[in-house]
Amino acid sequence: MEEIVLMKGNEAIAHAAIRSGCDGYFGYPITPQSEVMETLMELKPWETTGMVVLQAESETASINMVYGAAGCGKRTMTSSSSPGISLMQEGMSYMAGAELPAVVVNVMRGGPGLGTIQPSQADYFQTVKGGGHGDYRVIALAPASVQEMADFTVLAFDLAFKYRVTCMLLADGVIGQMMEKVQLPPFRPRWTEEEIRRQTPWAIMGKTPDRKPNVITSLALQADEMEEINLRLQGRYREIEKNEVRFEEIMCDDAEYLVVAFGISARVSQKAVELARQEGYKIGLLRPITLYPFPTNEISRLADQVKGMLTVELSAGQMVEDVRLAVNGRIPVEFYGRMGGIVPSPDEVLRALKEKVIRK
Repeated sequence: MEEIVLMKGNEAIAHAAIRSGCDGYFGYPITPQSEVMETLMELKPWETTGMVVLQAESETASINMVYGAAGCGKRTMTSSSSPGISLMQEGMSYMAGAELPAVVVNVMRGGPGLGTIQPSQADYFQTVKGGGHGDYRVIALAPASVQEMADFTVLAFDLAFKYRVTCMLLADGVIGQMMEKVQLPPFRPRWTEEEIRRQTPWAIMGKTPDRKPNVITSLALQADEMEEINLRLQGRYREIEKNEVRFEEIMCDDAEYLVVAFGISARVSQKAVELARQEGYKIGLLRPITLYPFPTNEISRLADQVKGMLTVELSAGQMVEDVRLAVNGRIPVEFYGRMGGIVPSPDEVLRALKEKVIRK
């Protein structure tokens, strides 16, 4: 029987984490994502599945706890919001170098600095371009509903362990705080020690007589060894780019103009597209679901069909750069956004379409 409940996006992440067989959550409270840890504490999964839920002394501590647990082959995660995610960047770079799988949730708030507790999408650059040092990537999933907050939590664990990378849920504060009905995913049991040994032969679990010791580190002092590690990582990222691009297209078949948006901006833009259609404008919407890997090829294909594009973001304009790279100068690509926690209305987006793209 389907289990459908009404809950916030942050709460959906907590429920889905338990149901995905998560072994450990290590976090630190920060608005607008604190309900993730609060819900986990309320559910007390340590009494049912044995999942560890721990409030660390800081975001820096929490990401290093994730590193340690991931190194033992555990399905582990953390969540935070923009300033807290910035504090985690060193640990995320170390995890990339050590090839450790983990899930990180960022429910974005306005910046820079301490900024505001209101919603934002201004962590796009930090996420898809690598917020820490070195040539590394994290898979970035951008949920646009509370249902996707739950679904993508499960997917994030699957992708993280498939490729031994960090998978991030990059949600905005609106999706984290809004309430919608959710069909919760089915329960998956936590891996047994035998399953961990089989699924993660690289993990630190105590040496057995039939193999050499496993070593988890991101340090390689010899240049040729470090280059070999980087080449292996880059090959893995190319595989991710080949296999894991996800997007949604709405009314694109006959579109003459295209809106590109993710998260709450995509939901607002979808209503704007419907309003434009009522006025006779053939507008479509492309919603990137994976911000990395980015749907470059699909945007490039649509550039041969439409006359112009508009990206809509809660930022000063970040994803627009990747859209322009995909289009490669063939058609105009314009930007419309709000900052400081202000979410534009569908009427504002429609007006921007008319002024910046359609009537240009």
